[in-house]
Amino acid sequence: MINSIDFEFNKTFWKNSKAGLALQRWSFTRGETSRAVIVGLSELSRKLTHKFRQNPMLGVGCMGFFDDRWSERTQSPEQHQPETLLGTIASAPEFVKTYNVQHIYIALPLSAQPRIMALLDQLRDTTASIYFIPDIVSFDLIQANISTIDGIPIVAVCESPFVGINSVIKRISDVVLSLSILSLIAPLMLLIASGVKFSSPGPVLFKQRRYGLDGKEIVVYKFRSMTVMEDDGQVNQATRGDPRITRFGAFLRKTSMDELPQFINVLQGRMSVVGPRPHAISHNEMYRSLIKGYMIRHKVKPGITGWAQVNGFRGETETLEKMQARIDYDLDYLRNWSLFLDLLIIFKTINVVVRDKNAY
Repeated sequence: MINSIDFEFNKTFWKNSKAGLALQRWSFTRGETSRAVIVGLSELSRKLTHKFRQNPMLGVGCMGFFDDRWSERTQSPEQHQPETLLGTIASAPEFVKTYNVQHIYIALPLSAQPRIMALLDQLRDTTASIYFIPDIVSFDLIQANISTIDGIPIVAVCESPFVGINSVIKRISDVVLSLSILSLIAPLMLLIASGVKFSSPGPVLFKQRRYGLDGKEIVVYKFRSMTVMEDDGQVNQATRGDPRITRFGAFLRKTSMDELPQFINVLQGRMSVVGPRPHAISHNEMYRSLIKGYMIRHKVKPGITGWAQVNGFRGETETLEKMQARIDYDLDYLRNWSLFLDLLIIFKTINVVVRDKNAY
C-alpha cells in the first residue's frame, strides 16, 4: 500500500552515515579490492554484502561471516543458499590477523554489548578498520540519520523531519501558501459565514480542541456544519446521512470548505498546510492504545490535508483497519517528507475534493 514511497536502507542509513560516505570514497582512493569480514549474520549484514557485490566500485570484497549459530540456521530466505560462515565470533580476531583482513563490520544486536566489547579488545593489536553497523533497520525508523554532539555519535531512530533548515523551509512555505490562499478566498469565506449564520442557529465558527505538535492541545477552527458543538470526552465521527449535519453543512463538508478557517490556524503556527489530519482528543486517547506508533504522527504539526487523505482515507474511519491504514500513510509522510511531496499532496487534494465520495 505504501510502496510508492518506500523506505530503502541504502537511501537513508548509509546516505547519512559517515561509514557510508567512507565506503563511497574507497574505490577512488585505493584502486583495489580490500578484504573484509562481517561479525554477525542477519538480514542487515546480508544487505550489506549485497551492496558490496552490487557495486564493485566500492572496492570491498566480503570474505564471509562470523557467527555463533550453526550453518543450517544461516540459510538466506531470499537467496536460498548458505552464506560463507568462517567460524564463531571468538575465532574472528585470529582469522583477521592470519589473513590480513582490512575491514571488519560488526553487525551484532545491541543486546550483545559484552561480546562486542570483548571482540574489540581482542582486535586492538590488528591494523584492521572496524565499523559498527547498529541493527536499527528492524525498528520503525522515522527520518533516521547519524549525527554527532561534540564528537559523540548519535543515531536518530525516530525524529521529526522538520529540524534545522527543513523547519525553516516548512514554515516559510506554510506562511506563503496560507497568505496567498486567504487573500484569494476571503470573499468566499464571507459568503460561507453568511450561509452558516442564516442556515441554522449557532455560531459561524466551530472551535474544537485537537492534539498538535508534540501532543499539545490546540484549538482548531472550522465553519460549523452541524447542529451540535461536540468537544468533550465523547465525539462521534460523522456518518453518511448523519442527522446532526445541516443541509448547508453537508455541502461544506462535501467540498471541504468547512476546513477553510484552518488557514488561519496555519498563520498562527498551530497547523501546517500539509500534515497528518488532527483527530478529536477523545479519538486520540482511544486509538493511541489500539494502534502501535499512533502518537508518532504528532511529531509534526497537523495539516489541512495529508498523505492519507489523498490516498483514499478521507472522511469517516469506521473500522480499526481503516484508521490503521490512515496512520500508516501519516508515518510514511514523516519518513519521506520533502517540499515536492507537500506540493504533490496539495495538487492531489484538489482532485480528491472534486471526485471523492467519502466525505460527508
